[in-house]
Amino acid sequence: MTGCPWHLTKLWYQKLPEFCHVAYHSRQIKYNFLRPSSSFTLLQRPCTHIGISGPPPMERPVKRARLAPDLAGEEDTVPGRVSTPLASLHRSITPPPRARSQPRAVSSALCSDLKSDQAEDLKPKQTDHTRSNRVISSPVQLTHIRDFAEQRGYNVDTVKLRDILGDPMIRECWQFNYLFDVDFLMSNFDEDVRSLVKVKVVHGSWERESANRVRVEEACSRYPNVEPIIAYMPERFGTHHSKMMILLRHDNLAQVVIHTANMIHGDWANMTQAVWRSPLLPLQKPGTPATASIKPGFATGARFKRDLLSYLRVYGPKKTGPLVQELNRFEFDSVRASLVASTPSKQMYSKLDSDKATLWGWPALRDVTSRISVQAKARNGNQQPTMQPHIAIQISSIASLGQTDKWLKEVFFKALAPTPTAPQPKYSILFPTPDEIRRSLEGYGSGGSIHMKIQTAPQQKQLQYMRPHLCHWAGDGSSTSNCIDLSEETPRKREAGRARAAPHIKTYIRYTDAETMDSIDWAMVTSANLSTQAWGAGVNQSGEVRISSWEIGVVVWPELFLDEKPADSKDAGSVTALMVPCFKHDRPDIAQPDHVAEGESRTVVGFRMPYDLPLTPYSASDEPWCASASHPTPDWRGQSWIN
Repeated sequence: MTGCPWHLTKLWYQKLPEFCHVAYHSRQIKYNFLRPSSSFTLLQRPCTHIGISGPPPMERPVKRARLAPDLAGEEDTVPGRVSTPLASLHRSITPPPRARSQPRAVSSALCSDLKSDQAEDLKPKQTDHTRSNRVISSPVQLTHIRDFAEQRGYNVDTVKLRDILGDPMIRECWQFNYLFDVDFLMSNFDEDVRSLVKVKVVHGSWERESANRVRVEEACSRYPNVEPIIAYMPERFGTHHSKMMILLRHDNLAQVVIHTANMIHGDWANMTQAVWRSPLLPLQKPGTPATASIKPGFATGARFKRDLLSYLRVYGPKKTGPLVQELNRFEFDSVRASLVASTPSKQMYSKLDSDKATLWGWPALRDVTSRISVQAKARNGNQQPTMQPHIAIQISSIASLGQTDKWLKEVFFKALAPTPTAPQPKYSILFPTPDEIRRSLEGYGSGGSIHMKIQTAPQQKQLQYMRPHLCHWAGDGSSTSNCIDLSEETPRKREAGRARAAPHIKTYIRYTDAETMDSIDWAMVTSANLSTQAWGAGVNQSGEVRISSWEIGVVVWPELFLDEKPADSKDAGSVTALMVPCFKHDRPDIAQPDHVAEGESRTVVGFRMPYDLPLTPYSASDEPWCASASHPTPDWRGQSWIN
């Protein structure tokens, strides 16, 4: 806005939401039917009131590595070629903020428009006691929710797909996923380079008549720079469920992104999802030994690299061979995570050794958690021995696990907690109820991606042994109307701000203490739901662990982020690490007295929470959401779900 007074510019942005009020309430709501699910009919009924006050917030331009903001939205049409002249040469440029000689109090209105790190810089300086503690933001982010009003603060520190793919420095992009809308994917690249970026779309729809395959191949044919790749699928009931991006850049950097969303618009709009992004990885220094010639230690960047390349090699040299060669040139030392993945495979359990080769499925998970438990024991050694850990399993799908709890308790629970403790961990499984689906932002429209079958006798037996572990996703009770209630008159003590965004995210978190749930021993974000296809069946009579599907995830824990000692530390005490839940933002709050101890320097790592704490167990009358059943009760949109 060249020549426009700054006070008028500010007034324009303040009034802009009011101008869009009418357009918001008259817009048509479109369901995304790309996701495969059981057939159903949505019955339209009148909804006299929608409890969302005001229009959605106007989104600020996405930050990217360029001089001007990108004003194109996610649903812009995709041009077939780069426009000439470049559109970026004609965009307005936002000037830098005015310099201030001294920090001053920041109003709540201003804070809502600042990035968290900017607001943090304006806060008063820390005391000498807290200065010796390193504070690290969450290594995992939540995705932006489109229909949340900005003033609620629920989208602070969140990420959009455009934030990941909109960088014009990207030269090659490998997309691994289950479902694809190629047009949606391409719309999120920078419009000046989207016809130049080499894009590989890796999916598992191997059957020629598969609707997803037909859709992907037809769309890819319209983009000369996009190539579909069908994953190796030897198991009949397996799926290519991994969700990962690998980005290669013009500046000789690379990045690995592991997340939980399908590559379709609906998953990136109003559903709760998570994203883990590696740092930008540099090229290896000349003379660095090849990965195959070294034995990487546990919890190192070299181990992460070895496991990632092992995962990619399973696809076969003709499919991912070029990517393996490319990534082998990069240094992964800055990565702070362990990779836990699944590939279609049969592993001889008695011969597994993660120091010699990459493990898959629950054996890989068990190996990581057993090694973490040693570090956690040292960290929590001075605490009361009666403290009970709490492991929360939060998923979007529960498959058939058998009529008994043998696999759940003897295989999977022991993979989550392989080291005996006294008392034994408490286990919770978070899964939404029909009422929580009805009151979600998309209503029943979000139910097609959340699955648990409870209709047959064997399925009821499974529900019976799982019921003691089941907890609500939102946990805020039934509404007396069919409308969304987003009021904050009675806010929960620790509210994550995702109760109305139905969960497609998958998290597995071990809390140190079941009573307080204020510190985390480890946390995992993954594509893997609760199923034997994803994690692997129990050891069979031949001594093998059989896995059917492709999955990928990362595990993080406090000690990964521990340096020898903070540079400004004045203490002579020990250096410890702590991971704490973060609500509505990524940065941990170290003001709590339990998080800082005299005589020690502490690294405090945040973990962005997707759900509220404490958890709310199912009542005797609660049932989990079942997409294959009929739900005649209208959702807040006035729709019914009929099978």
